[in-house]
Amino acid sequence: QVQLVESGGGLVQPGGSLRLSCVVSGFTFSSYAMSWYRQAPGKERKLVASIITDNDSTNYAESVKGRFIISRDNAKNTVYLQMNSLKPEDTAVYYCNAERLYGPTRYTYWGQGTQVTVSS
Repeated sequence: QVQLVESGGGLVQPGGSLRLSCVVSGFTFSSYAMSWYRQAPGKERKLVASIITDNDSTNYAESVKGRFIISRDNAKNTVYLQMNSLKPEDTAVYYCNAERLYGPTRYTYWGQGTQVTVSS
């Protein structure tokens, strides 16, 4: 059974930090590219950051570059998102995503999401 379980969300003041975690099970974590997406109320879900499998190369949305860091621990089947210098516009539900292209088939899994609210 595939599971992606996010944690670490909450309420934080502007300028503060949070670290999100996503623990996965039910598939070979090390074979999947891992990403964090976010969705604000009334807006579409957007990619925040991703980390691939081969050399842990990372990619970030322009809006979070220099503030967020994605990392993974293959021994713990966990991907993290360290969020620093948080802004009110970072408020959203954050989703963990796993994706792998195997031949012609794309495998994609999602977590249930964790709420991040940045407010004074």
